[in-house]
Amino acid sequence: MTRLAALQHAMSPDIGVNLDTARRMLVEAFDSGVKLAVFPEVQLSPFFPVRRGNDASAYAMTRDHPALAAISEMAKTNGIVVVANIYFEDDDGTRFDASPVFDADGALLGISKMVHIAQFENFWEKDYYASGSGFDVYDTAAGRLGIVICYDRHFPESYRACALQGAEIIATPTCNLAGEPLDLFAAEMRTLAFQNSVYSILANRCGTEGETVYGGHSVITGPDGALLAEAGDTETILSAEYDLKHRAKVAQAYGWLDELKPWLKPGFKAEP
Repeated sequence: MTRLAALQHAMSPDIGVNLDTARRMLVEAFDSGVKLAVFPEVQLSPFFPVRRGNDASAYAMTRDHPALAAISEMAKTNGIVVVANIYFEDDDGTRFDASPVFDADGALLGISKMVHIAQFENFWEKDYYASGSGFDVYDTAAGRLGIVICYDRHFPESYRACALQGAEIIATPTCNLAGEPLDLFAAEMRTLAFQNSVYSILANRCGTEGETVYGGHSVITGPDGALLAEAGDTETILSAEYDLKHRAKVAQAYGWLDELKPWLKPGFKAEP
């Protein structure tokens, strides 16, 4: 059977060092049979939204940034679908918390943008990020993949929006502090997976940046709500087996999406 993985690690202020970490971890993931790997939120930099007024422009990356080309090559070399996460600058200069998604042949399938933006202590994200306009789902070599970035997972509609587009797996790059309720977050992921009959992968960072400690405890959950794997608080390649035929059977048995009232689905228009 094939495997999904969350690549949990600490970040350096040096983009090149972070790319070296990504390269090393993807090689190790390939060796263990991983077909889909998810990196933590803003994987190529410290988590700059921890403070207001930081100058994060050095980490802003356009579509043609060499770092994206490097990750594309890593995906292709290892034959792994890769969900990255960067500080993305669009063509008009607007910046987002965004996940480039690379297929196993290195092709960039799209760049998904976080929709709901946090703004409170340690997460001053509205100072840095604009909002995306929707939730994306991609056909990949590892299955039909949805992207829900960090804070968006606290809005159940995000996972449901992906599920209604046929997602079989949903990836959630995130940044959780050591002092947050990580056990509750694991339960949250189990519930989201269960209610939408999908595999879910939450990939968190770990380590210390200045005085801030990041919590690790990445999780992978199954379509029946099972906790398939949970990390500790240090660098790890957290992986679990997955079976899309099993997911389809679970989805058919529960029938959540089939039973959902049409007027609860996006785009529904009542008859006049």
